[in-house]
Amino acid sequence: MSDHYEYPYPSTELESQHPFHPYDHQRIPEQDMQKRAMSFFAEMNTRRSIRMFSSEPVPQQLIELAVRTASTAPSGAHKQPWTFVATQNKDIKKAIRDAAEEEERTNYLQNRMNADWQRAIAPLGTDHHKEFLEIAPWVVVLFEQRYEIAKDGSQLKNYYVKESVGIAAGLFIAALHQMGLSTLTHTPSPMKFLNHILERPTNERPFCLFPIGYPLDGVKVPDIRRKELNEIFHLL
Repeated sequence: MSDHYEYPYPSTELESQHPFHPYDHQRIPEQDMQKRAMSFFAEMNTRRSIRMFSSEPVPQQLIELAVRTASTAPSGAHKQPWTFVATQNKDIKKAIRDAAEEEERTNYLQNRMNADWQRAIAPLGTDHHKEFLEIAPWVVVLFEQRYEIAKDGSQLKNYYVKESVGIAAGLFIAALHQMGLSTLTHTPSPMKFLNHILERPTNERPFCLFPIGYPLDGVKVPDIRRKELNEIFHLL
C-alpha cells in the first residue's frame, strides 16, 4: 500500500478552525534505535516494587520532573484528566498511613479480600502494615478527574479517564526508575479517605498512591519472574 491517504489529517476545514503545526520528528538510524530500545528495556527490567524505603530526603525537583514526564501521556480528547498531589509532610503521611491501615485491616483480617485474592498475593507476603507510607520521604497520590468543573460550576465530561490516567501512571513509574528512585503502586481499597486528607474536590477520585524514595539498604523483593515474550506477544 502506498503512503497516499484518501482522507488526510488534518482536513483543510479542520485546520482552518483549529491550530496545527508540523510534527518535529527526528529520525534515528535503525542501528541506534535498536541500541536505545535494548538499553531502555535493560534498565526498566531492573525495576521492582519495594516495601522498605530509606527516609533519606529526595529533592522536590525530581518529583516535579517525574510528574512532568507523566503529563506527556496521551489522553482522551486531550483532557489530561489527572492530578498529582505530593507531600513530604509528616503529619499528612501519618494520617494517610493510619487511614490506609484501617482499610487494609478490614481487607486482610476481616475477609474483605476473598480467598482467591489472598492466595494470589500470598507469595508476595503483603499484609495490613504500611509503615512505608510514613518512612518514605514522599507520598504522591494520583487522582483521576472524573469530570471537569467549569468556571460557572457546570460539569464538563472527560473521556477515557481510567485509560488516560493509567498511561500517565506508567510513565510516572518509568520516570522515577530512570532517575534512580523507587516506588510502589499502593491502592488501599476503598481510597475515599484520600480526598478528605488531601482536601481534593468531589470530581477527583484516587487512582493510585505512590510512596517514593531510595530503597532501604539490604531491602529484599520476591523472587518472581516476568512473563516471556512468547507469553504476552502474538504476531499475526
